[in-house]
Amino acid sequence: MNIMCIMEKTPVKIIAKNKKAFFNYTVEEKIECGLVLKGTEVKSLREGRISFPDAFAEIKDNEVWVKNFHISEYFYSSVFNHDPERPKKLLLKKDEIKRLKRKVEEKGYTLIPLEFYFKNGIVKVLLGVCKGKKTFDKRADIKDKDIDKLDQYMANNMYKDREHFYEHMTDLYGMY
Repeated sequence: MNIMCIMEKTPVKIIAKNKKAFFNYTVEEKIECGLVLKGTEVKSLREGRISFPDAFAEIKDNEVWVKNFHISEYFYSSVFNHDPERPKKLLLKKDEIKRLKRKVEEKGYTLIPLEFYFKNGIVKVLLGVCKGKKTFDKRADIKDKDIDKLDQYMANNMYKDREHFYEHMTDLYGMY
């Protein structure tokens, strides 16, 4: 999937998105950063062989590291393959790292990778400063999505009996 950055007019190829992060966390801030990788890791990323459902970033010794991030071994490589589970270092400026460190030290904030993509042939990570959602927040998000689906459905004039649908929604969610 190729898209263009609106501000910079540079082609961006999205490798993977972390949809689970948007459901489990409220994203307060997004930061684009580089990633230190080996050659076989980049080749595996180009093939889309990536997994990061429980990935998070951690600040150690004024460096940011991504943990629980799996890049599968490159199939055509020989002995010089990479370790799929090794922590990967993120490239950020010192000021950004200090600001992130202060933010993460606040109660409830964590760093979660939201997207991995190629920008001008370089692998980038969209890192989110996130706060965990409570169960009722997740239910509210599901309800909002259902309401948006209803409005879209009604806009297409396919469902005329709006009152019947609201009765059904009241049964599901209580007060509507």
